[in-house]
Amino acid sequence: MEALYTAIAHASGGGRDGHVRSEDDRLDLDTRPPKEMGGTGEGTNPEQLFAAGYSACFLSALHAVGKGLGVDTTGGEVSASVSIGSNGEGGYGLAVELDVYLPNATPEQAQQAADAAHLVCPYSNATRGNIEVTIATVQ
Repeated sequence: MEALYTAIAHASGGGRDGHVRSEDDRLDLDTRPPKEMGGTGEGTNPEQLFAAGYSACFLSALHAVGKGLGVDTTGGEVSASVSIGSNGEGGYGLAVELDVYLPNATPEQAQQAADAAHLVCPYSNATRGNIEVTIATVQ
């Protein structure tokens, strides 16, 4: 792959209980485990950061494929729910649900665009076959 852009981030401290910073200092956040995992819940966590990245990337993919399909993606939104849990083998795994909202598209057009976006989104391509990703179109 020929890289078009490379993001660089650094983690320090305890990882989930530490700090993350992008090399260009545009992202500079404390990380804390959520209360559900024994933490304070103060600060962000890797799952929130992954959800933010995936939802933004998937929305960009929707806009791109929508043009080619003739689907109006104006006002579109994507919510990503990223869950973490035991994988049953002593480690942890992730699952993602993407909720796609395209207010100017029919339900069929929204599903067609979501399916096409799932084929081109870099996050979808990175996770395919590795974690469960479900996509729901909402009206």
